[in-house]
Parts: sequence; structure tokens; C-alpha cells
Amino acid sequence: MCRFKWCNFEQLEQAAPKSFYTCLEVSKYTQTQTQTLLMDKTWIKLPRVTSEYQSGCEQFIEFAFRNKSRDNMILCPCNFCVNTCWLDRTAIRDHIICNGFTKEYTNWVFHGENISIPQNMSSSNVQNEPSEGDHIDSMLHDAFGMHPIGTESEFGVNDYDEIPDEEVRKFYRLCEDGDKELYPGCKKFTKLSFLLRLMQLKCMGGISNKVFEQLLELIKTALPDLDTLPNSFYEADKIVKDLGLGYKEIHACPNDCMLYRKEFANDTTCHVCGASRYKVIKRKKSVGRCKLKLGKKIPAKVLRYFPLKSRLQRLFMSSKTAANMRWHKDGRTKDGLLRHPADSLAWKDFDLNHPQFSSDSRNVKLGLASDGFNPYGMMVPYSIWPVVLIPYNLPPWLCMKSSNFILSMIIPGKTSPGNNIDVYLQPLIDELNELWTDGVRTYDASKGEMFQLHAALLWTISDFPGYASLSGYMTKGKHGCPDCAGNTHSEYLKYNHKTVYRGHRRFLERTHRFRQDARTFDGTQEFREAPKLLTGSDVLEQVRHLNVTFGKLQPDLCERGKKRDLLSNWTKKSIFFELPYWETNLLRHNLDPMHIEGHFAESLVYTFLGMAKSKDNTKSRLDLVAMGVGKELQAVDKEGKTYLPPACFTLSPEEKVLLCEFLGSVKFPDGYASNISSRVRVKEKKILSLKTHDWHILLQYLLPLVIRKITPTIVSRPIIEISNFFRELCSKVLRVSDLKDLEKRVALTLCQLERIFPPSFFDIMIHLPIHLATEAKIAGPVHFRWMYPPERFQMILKSYVRNMTRPEGSIAKGYLIEETLTFCSRYLTGVDTKLNRLRRNDDGNELQQHECIFPQAGRPLGGVTSVNLDYTSYAQAHRHVLFNCGSLDYYIE
Repeated sequence: MCRFKWCNFEQLEQAAPKSFYTCLEVSKYTQTQTQTLLMDKTWIKLPRVTSEYQSGCEQFIEFAFRNKSRDNMILCPCNFCVNTCWLDRTAIRDHIICNGFTKEYTNWVFHGENISIPQNMSSSNVQNEPSEGDHIDSMLHDAFGMHPIGTESEFGVNDYDEIPDEEVRKFYRLCEDGDKELYPGCKKFTKLSFLLRLMQLKCMGGISNKVFEQLLELIKTALPDLDTLPNSFYEADKIVKDLGLGYKEIHACPNDCMLYRKEFANDTTCHVCGASRYKVIKRKKSVGRCKLKLGKKIPAKVLRYFPLKSRLQRLFMSSKTAANMRWHKDGRTKDGLLRHPADSLAWKDFDLNHPQFSSDSRNVKLGLASDGFNPYGMMVPYSIWPVVLIPYNLPPWLCMKSSNFILSMIIPGKTSPGNNIDVYLQPLIDELNELWTDGVRTYDASKGEMFQLHAALLWTISDFPGYASLSGYMTKGKHGCPDCAGNTHSEYLKYNHKTVYRGHRRFLERTHRFRQDARTFDGTQEFREAPKLLTGSDVLEQVRHLNVTFGKLQPDLCERGKKRDLLSNWTKKSIFFELPYWETNLLRHNLDPMHIEGHFAESLVYTFLGMAKSKDNTKSRLDLVAMGVGKELQAVDKEGKTYLPPACFTLSPEEKVLLCEFLGSVKFPDGYASNISSRVRVKEKKILSLKTHDWHILLQYLLPLVIRKITPTIVSRPIIEISNFFRELCSKVLRVSDLKDLEKRVALTLCQLERIFPPSFFDIMIHLPIHLATEAKIAGPVHFRWMYPPERFQMILKSYVRNMTRPEGSIAKGYLIEETLTFCSRYLTGVDTKLNRLRRNDDGNELQQHECIFPQAGRPLGGVTSVNLDYTSYAQAHRHVLFNCGSLDYYIE
């Protein structure tokens, strides 16, 4: 964090540029006296329901609007706004009554009293005035953390540490650009504000660097006096990047064995595999006396790490976001329903185990999401793994937005890191440990005070293969379910050559009739109990003997697990256990409902249509013969040919056509889903590859409608039940009692599916829904823990790739620009940004100032038509006017 410390005020005044005076203007005016109205302020500390408190509120409002009103608004002094928001008279009264008056605010300097700042008030509160111009001064002070604390006499001796000279020069440079007129006489824009707007347009519109330079050239040609703008994107980027936070480049072994940091920072070869740190460049031999000049050594692999501390600090240093970082404590509705991770059992248990951490609501709880993507599409095999952090302190409508995601690192490589991801996570784990034990000194712009910021990691989010990489649990084979672990019920199919996971009767009640039913299941009765989730202590006990050496050249971890013949699939002790609190977390790694739901829908539809990915084929029927179950569906040899008896879920050609015609005729509101009909081939009775969200819509809303008509009840009923299960699970508001009911229902539904479909249908992704309701009961709503937002963020990162030979560098540079402009856009007015842009289809309706009992939603299309109402419709309209028009209340009474 950047902070100043000078010997005296006069020295600071001489050294600072003109624009820096804004930061000190409150302190400088301590000698200026204004007319003081002596008022009794003891009512501030009284209960809000008393008449004295309400009378005092009215006196304050009259005094403030008489002395400091601007556009009929004043700064709100309630506990939530803390003099940062300008509101009208009615809103001020509501806020003071509902939220309470800031008790420390006894000298009303922002509302017309003597200009002297109390200890806990910040100058940034004064700067956020409603105006037509951009708030560049506020932005610079928030970006560099230069906020005065205390009065003038205390400013020179406050707790600000000295900052590097380079940071001071950056601040002064930006201040000068923020004061410099765009052209002589321009009052609307400064050089910095106009440049930020241009860069914002570039990022919002996806303008290339070349087109941006052509735009600069066009503007300077049309306006010859405009000589303040840079000549190229490179020069513009140099100005704007001073507002950014930067990243570190850490060299890595090309075989993922180690990072060249700490004691290995100066090594030139890997101490594990002996590989060179730098690329070996083959050069032609020199001719005669000519010698080739050796350039800078090129590292073989580079990890780009974005420090976390400075990014968390900026969330609190910015007056635009600081208050929202306490929403989980101050703004959350606490009625027992699950709307946010803060309502969950995992969050509350963490607070109970670590009371010192939870004592300050500003301490940040994070989620970690990671997955790989290919910047080249399908052309070249490549896999970049970004690691993203999600701050859960923010409100639900903000924390899952890509603009609030924190990119932690970019892991390079032509292949995924797999278990070696722990090597690359070392810098992040070290910083998380520092944030847990020591914290970092941070300025809170909403309260105007310094505090020690701490942070903790709650859980990870990934798809199922990523689950194996992050947790160290091999999600394949006999014990492939990480929640069932060593108690996983699995079977190996002789002809399909894969492991399937059935045995869901264990999750039913002990007295359920299905437990005794051997004939319609696998020929056995079920008396076992449902497996219990492993605690952190259980996991540590199972992995304590593992000593893994990372690197691609090491023996495959899966093969080593097979040789040991372990009862569990643990292949390593995850690096997350280096966090002192990780062992006590109730849920450490999340199953991803997005991919599970998509795979479930894909298996159902492809099996119904008998496509190539169908789970019902000749091999599946031969497995029934080998297992000695499902005699009515077993393959039969007739005249040298294998005959497959039709199953209850087998569709006739006419029914397949009906299913495809229905899916091909569906239309959705714009933005609700993609055009599924374009992926349907009715004549071929096929559905081409759909996106995961398409399967989400198809399973929850479309499939139940058509499946009732083309399949018998024994098939349609469990399909409709599984659809209802996912739809209720994905609700934004959950009840613990409903989740307990979902646990029972999904177990019964999977048992019913076992009676219908062959064993080959039940791969690991069909089994995992049995655990989703349990995880939601522990960690809260699934839309805070699924992969939809992180994968959308990956698409944004992918769009930053401009140099195809250096994709990771392009992504890092593009993200820094985007991160900087997202921060700056909070201080720009009248410009379209990611934070305030209109919806895709905006009808431009403004709030109606007059009473209207027929509010218009949307805008009319086409011409005006006249309609003659029948008697019934006329009577209904007349009755609606009588009961809903407030102007008629006097006559009705």
C-alpha cells in the first residue's frame, strides 16, 4: 500500500502538485470558521425508536439542507453510507431512521459546521460530489492509497510509511495529466480523463491496437491543437498502466518439477530432473571471423503470478467498493434461508473455529476456481490453466461478476499440469499464509481508518478432472467417487471395459422396500449404511505416508497407486493442507453441478435417440449376460446374429422424430438460451453437440414436456423427478429442510433409474448427483460454486490473445489493462462500462413520475390498433381502476 510521510505541512505543500491539494483541502481549512449552530447532539446515541431521536433527525435535516444542500441533496451520515452518498430529503430521513446515525460523526463538517475533520472521517468522502465531470482526483487518491488521517496538526506525524520514489513519481505524473486541459480552454475533459475514456471504448468494443492508433491519428488530424494525446497505443498504455498493479514472472522447470524462487532463484538447472532453466537455441556456426551475438536468455517456462495483497487492498482503498466488502455482515438478510455462502453451515463453522478472524467483518473469505482452456481452439493441442479467486464478502449480485474476479496466476503448458499444479500454487499458498497470520495494513475508505486485513480460502471450484488435480484424489477406477472414497460401490464391465457406480439403495431409509428387492436390481439385498463424508483429519490420516516428487518425468501417480493397492485413490497430500485452517473446513473441494447436470442430460438424450454415445448398445446387453441380471434385456443370438430385445426406454423411429421435431421447434426469449433448434437434425434423428448451458435448459425445462408423451410412466416419472431435482437445487434461495428432502428424493430417483437402464448407463457422473444436495446443505446455493462464471471469465481471457506465439503474455497484459480500466470506470460519469451498461435489450423506459395504474413494461412495436372490449373485459378493467387508483380512495370511502 502506498502512503506518505513528511516532516511538516509546509514541505508537503511545496512538493505536491496542484492536483494533490484536493487530498489536503479538508486539513488546510481547519483555520476557516463558518457560522456554527449550537445544537444538542446527544440524540445521536439514543435508541432510534424514541421521539427524541426522531426529533433530532428532523433538526439535523433542516440544518444540513439549509447549509450544504447541492441540487436538493446532501451527504448521507447513516452507518451504511458514512457520508459517501448524496441523497434527497426523503431518502436521508429513511436511512438515518433505519440504519442509524454515525455515532462518531459529532462535528458536522460535511453539513455546514466548523471545518475540522474527526479522526475517522476521510477526505474521499468530500470528493464524491455529484457533478457532470469525472472524479479523477478521487480515483488517484484511492488508487495510491493517499488519504489524510486526522487534522492538520496530526497529518505530518500519522502512521503513513514512506513509499518508493517511483510510486511518488507515478502519482505526480498522473496528477499532472489529471490537471492538464485536453486543449486550451477545455473545461469538460483533462488529458487523463479523455485518455481513460478512449481506452474504455477500446476494451468495451474489442478494438485492436492498430485501429486504436488509427483513431488517435484521426483525432489529432481533425484537431491540430490537440497535442496532449499520445501518438500510439504503446504510449497510451504506459500512461494508464501506472494505475495498475502489475504481476511477477516466475521461471519454472519445463517438466513442472519446481519453480525458480526462494533458495532456487539463481539456479540454472532443475534440481529434480536436471533440465535447463532456459531454452536451448540452435545456432549456425559462425563463418570466418563473424561471430553471432548472444541475446537475452529465454526461459523455458514462465509462471505469471498476480500478487493478491495489493488487489485485496484496492477493494478497500476504493471508496466505490469498500462498503460492499462488509455486506456479508451488515447488509445480509438473516432469516435462516440460504442466499449467500455467508448463510451456509461451512461459513458459520469457519467463524466458530476461528473467532479472531471473524471478529472483523472486513476480513476476506475467498473461493478458488481453476480449469484449462485452449487458446488455439482445436487446431493445436495446448492447455492454459488460469487460477481465479472469488471474494465472497461482496453481495450476491456482485461477487460472481467477472469484473470482481481476481486473476491469481496463469499456468502455461502444452498439456494440463495435473497433479503438478501444486508446484505452481506455491506462491499463492505462501501469500495466503501471510494474509492469515500477519495480514496486511490496509486503508478502509468507507470508514476512514487503517486496519489489518486478513484473508482465508474456503474451498475450490473445478470440473471433475480438475477436482483430481486440486485435491489429489484420483477420480477414476474402483474408488472413483471422492465423497464415498473407500466405500464407493463400483463394478467393472467385461465388455464395455469401464467401471460403473450403482448401489444407490444404501442412501435410502433402512425400512425402504427397495432394500429387500433383489430381483429388479442386481440380485442382492442391500443392508449397508450410506458412506459418510471424509473430514480433513481423515484425509490427512490417509495421505500421511505419501511422499510425492512432482514432475512429468516421474512415474505416473495413478500407476504408483495401483502398485500400492491402496484402499483409497489418494495420490498426494494437497498443497492446500499447508494452510493452517484447511483441515477444519467442512467442504474443501466442490463437485461442479454444471458439468454433472450437462453429462446427465447428454446421457439420457443420446440413449433415447440411440446415437453413437448411447449407453445402451450391444456391449451393454452382453454385460447383462456376463453379470446374470436383466434377463429380459440380455442379447440373444438368432441365426448367427445378435438380437437386442427392445427396452422400455427404447424409442420407435416415429417417437425419435417427434422428440427431434419438438426440440427443433422450441424458441426462447432473447438471451435466455442459445438456438437449440439449429443443432437438431430431424431427418437423421440426431442432435449435434450442445453447450453445457443448452443441456441445462433441455433437462430442466424441455425434456420433461416431451418425455411424458413418448415413454411409459415407469420411464417418464424418474426423468421428471431428476429434472425437478436439478431445478430446485439451482434455486437462488434454498431451505435446509428442502435440501434434506432432496437428498431422499434423488436417492429414490437413482434407484428407479437402476431398475430401468443397463449398468453401463451409470458412470461416475450419473452417480455424483447423490452428493449435490448434501454439499448445498453445507456450502449454500450452487450458483456460487459452479463453473459457469469462471468459464465465462476464461472466454474473456481467451479474447486477450493477440500474439499467438505468446498466448500467456497476451493474456497477462490484456488482463492488466482490463483490471485497471474496470477500477477507473467506477469514477467515470456518462460512459458505458461493464459496471453500468444497459441490458442487451433495453427498452429505454424511465421511471414514471405520475401515478399510473397500467405501468408499461417494454416499448410498443408496430402501429396503434383499436380494440372493442366485450362486457366482461370492460367490467374487469373498470373494477381494476376502482381498486388500484389512489385518487379514487376519497370517493370509495
